[in-house]
Amino acid sequence: MKHIGIILFILLVALFGASTPAFAADVAVETASLIAHQAAPDTRIVLLRAYLSSQNSPFVDEANHFIEEADRLSLDWRLVAAISGVESTFGKHIPTGSYNAWGWGIPTGAQWGIAFADWKSGITTVSEGLKYNYIDRGAITINQIGRIYAASPAWSWKVRYFIEQITEFTPNSPNLLSVTI
Repeated sequence: MKHIGIILFILLVALFGASTPAFAADVAVETASLIAHQAAPDTRIVLLRAYLSSQNSPFVDEANHFIEEADRLSLDWRLVAAISGVESTFGKHIPTGSYNAWGWGIPTGAQWGIAFADWKSGITTVSEGLKYNYIDRGAITINQIGRIYAASPAWSWKVRYFIEQITEFTPNSPNLLSVTI
């Protein structure tokens, strides 16, 4: 009887112990598709680019940078673009060569102030300034920011207006929805 138990044990090991384990990686390789999959574009970038294009903004190609900076600094992705709508009609009315669409560092009544090297550096500087000099110091609503940022009490509702416009924008041309990857 002892020999039968040993023989059964050897047979069970031979049958089940000798099998090759299946790893998920092996299965994945065997069933993997050779078709390259592209990540879906960030709809915020598509929407902001389309909106800025509808406004004939000179920084339409920087929509991605607006989103990157907002995400990096935990800002509302529409805020910096909306401020440019109030301050310069989305970059169309700025001091020549300044790339300053935000009235950043331009005291009330002055014609000139801070100039940026390009749109990207302007977006970055303004985004960081809003985060570190306003939000991190307790100005967390548009009204609170507006009291410090601008002399006009209308500034806040104008920024909110452009935030809503960006959010609700629907392009009337399919070409405005094209995405370049």
